[in-house]
Amino acid sequence: MCCVPRKYIEDNHAFRRLTLCQAMMTTFTASAIIPAFEGIAEEFGVSLHKTAYLTSLQIAVLGWAPLFWKPLANRYGRRPIWLISTLGSLVFNIGCAQSNSYATMAICRAFTSFFISPPGGTGSGVVTETFFKKERATYVGIWTLLCTLGPPSGPFFMGFVVYHTGSFRWIYYILAITNGVQFITYLFFGPETLYMRNVVRHNVSTFKQEYMNFKRIDPTPLTLVEFIQPMFLFRYTSIWVPTVAYSIVFGFCSVLLTVEIPQLFLPKFGLNPQELGLQFLGIMIGLVIGEQFGGRISDLWMNKRTQKLGRRPPPEYRLWLSYVGFILAMVGLILFSVRLQQATTGKWNITPIIGIAISAVGNQIVTTVLVTYAIDSYVEHSSSIGVFINVVRSTWAFLGPFWFPDMEETLGSSGSGGLMAGMIFFISVVPIACLQWRKRSQGAGLPAAIGQGGVPTRQ
Repeated sequence: MCCVPRKYIEDNHAFRRLTLCQAMMTTFTASAIIPAFEGIAEEFGVSLHKTAYLTSLQIAVLGWAPLFWKPLANRYGRRPIWLISTLGSLVFNIGCAQSNSYATMAICRAFTSFFISPPGGTGSGVVTETFFKKERATYVGIWTLLCTLGPPSGPFFMGFVVYHTGSFRWIYYILAITNGVQFITYLFFGPETLYMRNVVRHNVSTFKQEYMNFKRIDPTPLTLVEFIQPMFLFRYTSIWVPTVAYSIVFGFCSVLLTVEIPQLFLPKFGLNPQELGLQFLGIMIGLVIGEQFGGRISDLWMNKRTQKLGRRPPPEYRLWLSYVGFILAMVGLILFSVRLQQATTGKWNITPIIGIAISAVGNQIVTTVLVTYAIDSYVEHSSSIGVFINVVRSTWAFLGPFWFPDMEETLGSSGSGGLMAGMIFFISVVPIACLQWRKRSQGAGLPAAIGQGGVPTRQ
């Protein structure tokens, strides 16, 4: 799968854009019901806190399901897996809409998450396959931006749906319709991106190979260990350290601020579903701003250094930008927490949302910089890195809603903000600084060895 021809990369604009968009749908689907928490709780006779588990359950499945899909996508190609993904999601979203009990909806949500999950984990492989190295951070950034835009954009848009239809079931019908559009679009405009030089059939037209081939592409035997292979990446410090550091920030700046907003803002300000959805606009604006620093500016940062040195700098040079993200994430969380506690009950004010937006800027900078760093360090594992990061991030995100409410109740909003900022500093900032220092002391400033296809190799 290495040494992909330039023409092949340039001919796959459609598929990579479709994949990036579906990456957003993975988290969008999980969070879409947030404005309807109150309605779901009333209909099924459960607490608001228990209703939030419908989202955390889907987050957990989103994390682990790509372990199953990745080996299949490596053998049969991305296109057939993506088609199965959208069709399966469509079926179970309809099942969610027709559910008459909490348990039935939870089961359908889990299967929806299982089917929609592939791009969320393997998107990093598609980006590496279809974009050049000089623009990698930009497009890894777009992939990660869409993944992180999913949680706030789901409730933002669906808040209008719940308010104007008066029913949470229309959320699922709209998600099913979206899956149907995705399936049709993939079918007609989504070519295969998996390229293997030694199995390309030159006597068959490119169109047939990219659109009409549903046979196995990679003849290598499929082994059971491949389904857990991404977890072996824990042996690489340059992968697991940034993964853990990023997951901590994501858990607080994305998951907590998304899942907990209904539980914090509904009793505090008494918002309706449409007003509740509008609270997520701050996160969305912050993420888009943050991506400009984490993506394009990150690439410019590395390219300028390359021109100055006359060679590509070590991947650790990119990590300097992550500290800006960490600081903004901590400041934003503290501002949100303090201003929420100080806000007058029943009287909404915008200052907590400003804190949310600042933390979102930091979250996106950290996300893009650390994910790109991990891929740059071991580009040969790019597809597995996406799955690995997704497992760790989603596991932490799944656990959060079980203890976030207790933290808020015990420490209050201000104390919770201080605790979260402290955890980011000690579990994220300090390990990243130690990683940089360690790599520098090991000679990371020297030119990286050049392996096959001009890919830097790490020891």
